[in-house]
Amino acid sequence: MAPDKQHAHELIERLAPSQVAAVVGMLEAMLDPVAHAIANAPVDDEQLSADGAKALDVAREWSRHNESIPHEEVLAELGLSPEEVDRFQEPK
Repeated sequence: MAPDKQHAHELIERLAPSQVAAVVGMLEAMLDPVAHAIANAPVDDEQLSADGAKALDVAREWSRHNESIPHEEVLAELGLSPEEVDRFQEPK
């Protein structure tokens, strides 16, 4: 085994169970081809439409005066769980 992989294995063995879950999530994201494509995608330099710019200004102003709403809370209000969203597939 390559020295870096061996070192990674040794470090993982020393982690607490909750830390292992976080590392597994990170590794899965690193190995996900879609996540890789998104991370390496070119910057979107398309100009905002007037309506888009106005909507963005409204959202930023709202954020200055209001506390953000956690994603999990929004999902709960819609009767969804994060797991259901993760498993969602577009109809074919």
